[in-house]
Amino acid sequence: MDPAERLAAQMRFLIEVDKLKEVFRQTLVTQSRRSENSAEHSWHFALMVVTLAEHSNHQPLDVLRILKMVLLHDIVEIDAGDTFAYDEKNMADQHEREARAADRIFGLLPIDQAQEFRALWDEFEAQATPEARFAAACDRFHPMLLNCLTEGHAWRKHGITQDRVLARNAHIKAGSTELWAYARRMIDDAVARGHLAAKPAAP
Repeated sequence: MDPAERLAAQMRFLIEVDKLKEVFRQTLVTQSRRSENSAEHSWHFALMVVTLAEHSNHQPLDVLRILKMVLLHDIVEIDAGDTFAYDEKNMADQHEREARAADRIFGLLPIDQAQEFRALWDEFEAQATPEARFAAACDRFHPMLLNCLTEGHAWRKHGITQDRVLARNAHIKAGSTELWAYARRMIDDAVARGHLAAKPAAP
């Protein structure tokens, strides 16, 4: 591929991924209380990684590698949409839908970059490396933080209870035990404030 063709392919990719700004999530931004888009999530998530990397269970950590994973991870939502964390029906085929999207979108790039980006996306999905585990911990923590800052908006809207939040997010501790301890305190506070329903009593 000559330089002009390579640049054209890279531009096609960059133009395509601008569509991520149009994919909206269940969480709200904290000031205007509008729905957050997935590009905004990726930015805040990336900043969280840079700020909190010292709290990873594994040191030293390749922060640049994590940032690449963060910036690439949700691009697949352009085709697959954002799957709400507690939507069990749509979670069932989420990986399959997102893998197809990864093939198409990363396939717009020159082959070397397509392979590199897809490998980073797969690494995040597998969570087999310290970097991927810390990335996943921050990815799970971020919407919890926004829910706590918006009076449990998405949790209350969908009738999510404390036990489900704990179960969904428990693997944060695989990336950072400190972050998980902080998350547990946030959840307890949300319950105390009435922003998250406690686990329903057994019949």
